[in-house]
Amino acid sequence: MSRASWRATVTAALIAFIAQVVTPAFAQDVPGDAASGRRLAEAWCSQCHAVGPKAAPTQRDAPAFVAVAQMPSTTALSLNAFLRSNHRSMPNFVIARADADDIVAYIVSLKRK
Repeated sequence: MSRASWRATVTAALIAFIAQVVTPAFAQDVPGDAASGRRLAEAWCSQCHAVGPKAAPTQRDAPAFVAVAQMPSTTALSLNAFLRSNHRSMPNFVIARADADDIVAYIVSLKRK
């Protein structure tokens, strides 16, 4: 096998590996219902956050949901972890898993494609 042929084979194998291992981490199934999540967010979060795509925030240091959605670190997994964590700057809500899934689905739906 020539050196060029060997490199092409190794490159193809690496691309196949990356496609199988890395891509699923970025392609997420979001189990919640975005419409329900928006209703919940408007009821529970809108006192501090801009929930809708064009809403103005009501508190200076509370990020708009659109801004949260656009953060590179925002994924369904990171949002679920955030919603289940305690925060000094936010009320500590106890959110049912289905409600959290809906809110996460709504925030993820705001991400620009």
